[in-house]
Amino acid sequence: MSQPKVGLVGGGSWSTAIAKMLSRNHESVFWWVRNEPTREYILKNRHNPNYLSSVEFNQKFLNLTTDINRLFSESELIILSVPSIYLEDCLKDLTVPLDDKFIVSAIKGIVPGHYKIVSEYLKDQFDLDYENYGVISGPCHAEEVALDRLSYLTIAAQNKEKAKTVADCLKSQFIKINLSEDVLGTEYASVLKNIYAIAAGIAHGLGYGDNYQAVLMSNATREMNRITQHISPVKRDVTDSAYLGDLLVTGYSSFSRNRMFGNMIGKGYTVKSAILEMSMVAEGYYATKSVYQLKKVLEVKAPILSAVHKILYDEKSPKKVFKRLSAKLN
Repeated sequence: MSQPKVGLVGGGSWSTAIAKMLSRNHESVFWWVRNEPTREYILKNRHNPNYLSSVEFNQKFLNLTTDINRLFSESELIILSVPSIYLEDCLKDLTVPLDDKFIVSAIKGIVPGHYKIVSEYLKDQFDLDYENYGVISGPCHAEEVALDRLSYLTIAAQNKEKAKTVADCLKSQFIKINLSEDVLGTEYASVLKNIYAIAAGIAHGLGYGDNYQAVLMSNATREMNRITQHISPVKRDVTDSAYLGDLLVTGYSSFSRNRMFGNMIGKGYTVKSAILEMSMVAEGYYATKSVYQLKKVLEVKAPILSAVHKILYDEKSPKKVFKRLSAKLN
């Protein structure tokens, strides 16, 4: 696949950051946004009214649509970048077959109700062949892309040539890209790191210091490795950027919405009030329930995941849960 027609699905901050990456290598990209007012605003003002408004686009680049079937019909390589909780609704009217499309997920969450990562959901609902699927993982915050700060991505796909094509679409002097064949591992790691970032946020909200945070992240790395090895037992180095790097930036960064969500919980917010106060989706909240169910099936040791689940879904005291968790860390 060379110089493919690219489609981008999503209108949030990560989608806007991806659109900025694509704009450096493409004159025009089909870009799906949810509603007509947003489409008209971006076309008129050349920036997203709600997310990363400092990013301005060339008028020639802006080929926006609210018609999901038009985007899929006109595109060969399609990047999905909507929160996982909105993916099913976003694709509910899709009738275009995916046989000749290469689908790349930039979604770092579980599809609610289906309890599946995006690749599994697309295979079940649209008969997508894993050969035609790829994953974009970090460590990379949208806000730093907007600021032209040097960032790194990993593109994971079974087909190396297709992975390289995606990399060529996104790379620039500010975006460095690694390639991987560990599609399942990177996709699950991108889900898990959001859960561990919530744990880091809860710890911070409770008043735990840097020493504790370091131990928490060290244990989270090993826990991530255990879970991904149970799901997909292949040779991988969990210290690679797609795993450890993404975990660290999400666990420590002030841009991390999952850490922010956890911090609010640690400070005493209820789950409902924290969700209402945040302007963006904390993917880790929804992922925790699904991955916890998977953890029970796999019978894998995951004390941090279990602790976060007790706080978010069993309404247990964060202070008491983390006191017990602290005794299990090493």
